Amino acid sequence: MHTPLPLVTRAVEPEWTQTLGTTPLLLIAAGAIAVLLVLIMRFKVHAFLALTIVSLLTAVATGLPTEDIPSTITGGLGGTLGSVALLVGLGAMLGRLVEISGGAHVLASRLILAFGKERAPLALGVASLIFGFPIFFDAGLVVMLPVIFAVAKNMGGGVLKYGLPAAGAFSVMHIYSPPHPGPVSASVFYDANVGLVILVGLVVAIPTWYVTSYLFGLWIGKRIVLPVPAILGTADEEEKQHPPAFSTIVFVLLIPLILIFMNTGLDTLARSGAIGADNSVVKYLMVIGTTPVALLISVLVAGIVLGTRRGMNGTVLEKTLDGALGPICSVTLITGAGGMFGGVLRDSGVGDALRDSLDGLGMPVIFAGFLISLILRIAQGSATVALTTAAALTQPIVMAGDYNGLQLAALVVAVAAGSVACSHVNDSGFWLVGRFFGMDVKTTLKTWTVIETLIGIMGFAIALGVFALASLG
Repeated sequence: MHTPLPLVTRAVEPEWTQTLGTTPLLLIAAGAIAVLLVLIMRFKVHAFLALTIVSLLTAVATGLPTEDIPSTITGGLGGTLGSVALLVGLGAMLGRLVEISGGAHVLASRLILAFGKERAPLALGVASLIFGFPIFFDAGLVVMLPVIFAVAKNMGGGVLKYGLPAAGAFSVMHIYSPPHPGPVSASVFYDANVGLVILVGLVVAIPTWYVTSYLFGLWIGKRIVLPVPAILGTADEEEKQHPPAFSTIVFVLLIPLILIFMNTGLDTLARSGAIGADNSVVKYLMVIGTTPVALLISVLVAGIVLGTRRGMNGTVLEKTLDGALGPICSVTLITGAGGMFGGVLRDSGVGDALRDSLDGLGMPVIFAGFLISLILRIAQGSATVALTTAAALTQPIVMAGDYNGLQLAALVVAVAAGSVACSHVNDSGFWLVGRFFGMDVKTTLKTWTVIETLIGIMGFAIALGVFALASLG
């Protein structure tokens, strides 16, 4: 009979607690952002290196335990890359196939024909609003890039004139309308009806896009004329002479939309009890409709329809897809580094410091939610994190109030408005848009940061109006 060995136990390290006060933390965060801007804009340090350096310095300055710094750094980087790299990689492949086949030119020509040459940016923006309903900001923008670039090449006038209205369209849909994660999570916190949130979100998103992204995008795009980047490469002239049919391109681009809509619909039905959530067929269909799987299926179909069926052999197709990944590596790593910086700011307690600094102000909940979300956005970069955190912080106040369904939906959208404004160097979307459109940091601040801030301000104003009207009822 064997005597059982004693269990080996070890003391559990106590959870680290930030000892710095609110003011020092806010000053460190502001100083970190200032150093980052100086490194990139004044000393021309590569953005990936600058973000890594500043993330390390910020972790040390805020007093993070030295043994936790590596995990904080890699966790922030890996967490962002985990959500971005797969989508951007698959989207770039899909975009490359559409571009090299000449399909982007076909789609661009049809859009211009429908809207008129003078309204080409409007056509791209409307298409992006539609695509942006189910597709995340980064994936949708990558899918539309070849179309944007093709129109810009054909029409002239620089890439920003066409790219900013499209990017702004994806942004407003991503932040204001379910099924995107930010407004969905806020709806759950506030117990808001998702259908009403979609309705209010569209009421806010469409006019906000038209003023802030389309009109302002046209204005700034005419004053800052940048060449079309070669990030997606160029299609061979021979391939452009035999482009695919317009219906084929529409079919390829609709595949991810249809699959993601299917996922959303099944999820809604399962939550309502109309279908069994444990049904294995439903589960598999929902997996197929997730964004990464939907994009993967789209790439596979595009490889057949736009590749092999048009005479592209396996080796050429493989090299074409491989060529799509090289140019986006820098974009993806810089995007991940932005998430790394944001992760350091979060783990160091900057978000908690901001929350504490707002306690006791006694302002109306719709203003408090907007302001908390805005400050969190400025501090740590992620719109979804800012929106979710602000909704969680204000949930007790909202739940204690007597708000009707429309008021709750307006509250969700108002908090979402704060989470989109002031995009800057700790926001992965800032780097994504800047690098894709060939902008340096200064130009990105003058264009994308302004657009995102206008989207937040105008969106909040409309949501506040909806909230006031709903209060009268």
